[in-house]
Amino acid sequence: MEVIEALRDRGAALAVFPTGGGKSLCYELPALMWEGITLVVSPLIALMKNQIDYLRSHGIPAVRMDSTLTDEEAKAASEQLRSGKLKLLYVAPERFNNERFLETIRRNRIALFAIDEAHCISEWGHNFRPDYLKLAEMVKELKAERMLALTATATPSVVENICARFGIPKECAIVTGFYRANLAIWTTPVRAEDRDALLLNRLKSREPGTTIVYVTLQKTAERVSALLEGAGHPARPYHAGMEADERTSVQEWWMTSDRNIVVATIAFGMGIDKANVRYVYHYNLPKSLESYSQEIGRAGRDGASSIVELLACADDIPTLENFAYGDTPTENSLRGLVEHFMSQPEEFDVSLYELSTRFDIRQLVLRTALTYMELLGFLHQRTPFYGSYKIKPLVSVNEIVGRFEGERARLVANIFAQAKEGRTWHTLDLGRAAETLSQERSRLVRAVEYLEQQGWVELQVADVRQQYSLVRRPQEVRELLSVLARRFERREQQEVARMAQVVGLVVEESCQTNALVRYFGELRDTPCGHCTSCRSGKPQCLPEPRPLPPLPDGLNVSVFRALRDEFREALGESRQAARFLCGLNSPALTKHKLTRHTLFGIFEERRFSDVLAWCEYAIAGN
Repeated sequence: MEVIEALRDRGAALAVFPTGGGKSLCYELPALMWEGITLVVSPLIALMKNQIDYLRSHGIPAVRMDSTLTDEEAKAASEQLRSGKLKLLYVAPERFNNERFLETIRRNRIALFAIDEAHCISEWGHNFRPDYLKLAEMVKELKAERMLALTATATPSVVENICARFGIPKECAIVTGFYRANLAIWTTPVRAEDRDALLLNRLKSREPGTTIVYVTLQKTAERVSALLEGAGHPARPYHAGMEADERTSVQEWWMTSDRNIVVATIAFGMGIDKANVRYVYHYNLPKSLESYSQEIGRAGRDGASSIVELLACADDIPTLENFAYGDTPTENSLRGLVEHFMSQPEEFDVSLYELSTRFDIRQLVLRTALTYMELLGFLHQRTPFYGSYKIKPLVSVNEIVGRFEGERARLVANIFAQAKEGRTWHTLDLGRAAETLSQERSRLVRAVEYLEQQGWVELQVADVRQQYSLVRRPQEVRELLSVLARRFERREQQEVARMAQVVGLVVEESCQTNALVRYFGELRDTPCGHCTSCRSGKPQCLPEPRPLPPLPDGLNVSVFRALRDEFREALGESRQAARFLCGLNSPALTKHKLTRHTLFGIFEERRFSDVLAWCEYAIAGN
């Protein structure tokens, strides 16, 4: 009730509830209370699907718009939105990059703008997503009457950051406790070579129950799933490398039984409504206490006793650290990106896909770099648009034009005249057409969308362009580069520190449950009595990792040097070479199909810093 009262009285609220704590009710109930649409922004497609099925079963009109919809489903969702009868609309944050969606949603009354996973807006949170920064502006632009931020994992500093970004009064931040009395938190230090046997022993010795086994890598999910299945357990893998329909099949299989086991990367479990998960095992160390808290929170949501066990192995640390180090752009990539942007006119547009490939920076990292430049006051991001529309007439063009009169008929005829006609599709360059016809771009968008709404044409969009304004130029580019480099370095250090906090929880001498909830700002004086520390009464220590031979053990150096000489664009810099050897993908590696090479990932278990140092001295120095 506190959240709904804050929305009613102050028009804004932040709800920090643990996984399964009822966050969805904070916007589902208000959606029925106020006139207009409740717009729910969430990156969790599984959550959207489950909640919409539930709402529809109770007669509440709700739809989602995401990349998994078929053309027919997307069209039906758009029609429901335009009908004015919709109560809840679920979208991913990236949907606000869609020019057509923005044109449609602006015509609607937004009673509530709800943002799930709101911790993603915090630059220094554990899962920063640049697209979330735009949402604060969207709340204002769409004239939303109320706004609600929701998350299950926010430290006190992240709570403060969310409130500042969204303009939520501090007294409207409602933070419930993180303590779960029904979860037995076990941490078991183990050597890498003993981990498979330990997991099998746990599954054999405990009563069967719905189980999740979390792993770090896709290939580990496949291997461990096969191991469990070979031992007679009903197990299947789940990871982002699988086809969408295959992942859906695994999820549905897991949902329909109280004995099945899914061996999954973090791609699994977000937003899935299954209350009777009895066991959550972490085969690998989680990357942060935030991730750990969220993942173990999927157990025992029915209130019954459940066990969450972390098989703590020091050999996992290099792989986790490598993900943090691998995201940092090279010095040359960062310089090229900054010089490109600072040489633009005051208003311009770019293709992030093209820039990602050109400067060998993953798109998420690229958006982060651009967000940094925006936060520093050099850029201002504006609404994206599509560079072109493909139009497929379902009746003759003459018949379409004949449906209009006067100036409107001339406009429709001119639109088709400006389009490049193919065998089936007409391709319309919107920017060029708007300039040639002396028309507002938005009017052309509305015109072609109207044709689609009437069932006269089919539309496809292409070439998304991000618009920017250049606010100011740095006096010295190298100073801006230095600031950006420090920010990425700080992010590296933060991610590594988060991993150290996970290890710290394993070796915690006092109550581990209390230590975990204390991280999120909840203070408890009484030991829980059901964590490993409370049960054993003594501290634990991690076994030393397996000793590894000196670099470059296992690498044919002459073959690698020849490969590097052949693909300088992808492997020329030491950091690029280190990413390749550690199995960390990049746009340049994808472009040249180097992720299929036998040397890709040969040092996957090595520390990135060690591989980078070897590349700098043994490779770059030659």
